Amino acid sequence: MKLQLFKTLPVALAGLLIGSVASAQESPATSTTTFRTWSIGVNAGVLTPLSPLGGKNDFSNNKSSLGYGLYIKKQFTPYFSLRLDGVRGKLKGNNTEPYESGVVNNSPVRAFDTQLSYSGSLNAVVNMFNIDMFKKENTLQLYASAGAGIAAYKPTITTAAGTSEFGGGDNINELIIPVGLGAKFKISDAVNLDLGWTINFVDGDNLDGYYRGGNDKYNYAYAGLEFALGSGKQLAFHNPVALTYDEALKAKQTAEGLKSDLNAQKAENAKLRSEMNDILKDTDGDGVADKLDKCPDTPAGTVVDGSGCPLKTPEKVVEKVIVTEEDRKVVNEAIKNLEFDLGKATIRSKSYTSLNRVAALLIQKNFSLKLAGHTDNTGSKELNLRLSKDRAESVKAYLVSQGANASRIEATGYGMGQPIATNKTAAGRQQNRRVEFTLY
Repeated sequence: MKLQLFKTLPVALAGLLIGSVASAQESPATSTTTFRTWSIGVNAGVLTPLSPLGGKNDFSNNKSSLGYGLYIKKQFTPYFSLRLDGVRGKLKGNNTEPYESGVVNNSPVRAFDTQLSYSGSLNAVVNMFNIDMFKKENTLQLYASAGAGIAAYKPTITTAAGTSEFGGGDNINELIIPVGLGAKFKISDAVNLDLGWTINFVDGDNLDGYYRGGNDKYNYAYAGLEFALGSGKQLAFHNPVALTYDEALKAKQTAEGLKSDLNAQKAENAKLRSEMNDILKDTDGDGVADKLDKCPDTPAGTVVDGSGCPLKTPEKVVEKVIVTEEDRKVVNEAIKNLEFDLGKATIRSKSYTSLNRVAALLIQKNFSLKLAGHTDNTGSKELNLRLSKDRAESVKAYLVSQGANASRIEATGYGMGQPIATNKTAAGRQQNRRVEFTLY
């Protein structure tokens, strides 16, 4: 049962890492910054069948041998990654020298030579800290790792009877727990120098071919190169603390810029209100602005013409007013073509032609006209009420300038209080910004 578990565990570990790959490929990156999160590494170093941390060693003279390995790694955050490691090499030892205490090892097994066919493990790697907390990209990273996996090996032992294969020459599969430390130096955005040291704790006592009822262990000290795949910066060397600091600084600068723009807009609005008051100023109250009034001192209550001068008619002739469909068509055309400058009461020149027709109609048929200004809900209630009134007065002033009777034109502003469409869409707000014409 235990052997079957050992055979299936590497497959399960590999499946976990492949699943992480598929998940990462299916999930689009949400950040606007591109990072390299996948990497492969190759390394070589020294394999030794003992642990520097102490413990019982079956042989008094353990040798260092060549080991080599490779790995594939997925970086999930600047501080955490999963790494699938594979290592091969040899482990050797004998009893030709006494222990450091001077005790001679009289074990029946004089020497061993173990071929490490492979060791495969899935490790969680934690980057312990960034060297410079206010530098967005560091070049040195210290890390620690821990995981689990399987080691397959073939020991060959030497006794007084000669050399033989331990376990019948078949691979022995046992669980290993690797724990390690390391340091990485970024050479470029694609290449790192990787220095590491891993102690592997074996769940068994067969690694050196001499069973004494304990657990064997071996360590692997290595140097290698890691190659980051893809494009962009390496996520492992990215410092989110420095990035947060930069974003906060940019947000502060943006807020200051918005405040400056708001103050400038307030000054512009004050200037526009002053200019509008000058344009619509009517000192004698006859309904004709001073800029258009040719008789500026008309007594109160005097009926004036479009130039502000008293009408020279013996008396007001009351006629029955009949508004035809053709008349309404002229007015509707003027409403349709009426446009103002953004946020102002200045009529755009493209509206003059249709307004001239309305002025001619008022003169010809002596109609009365009510102008009702409306706005959307953008801005304050007071500002919108003033703007709607100013726009209605601006249309009146233009019609009067074309000869219409000022006393027959009433200009009123209603602000944003009478919408004809929703203010939740741009199209609706456009319909609500209007001046209504009513002939009577």
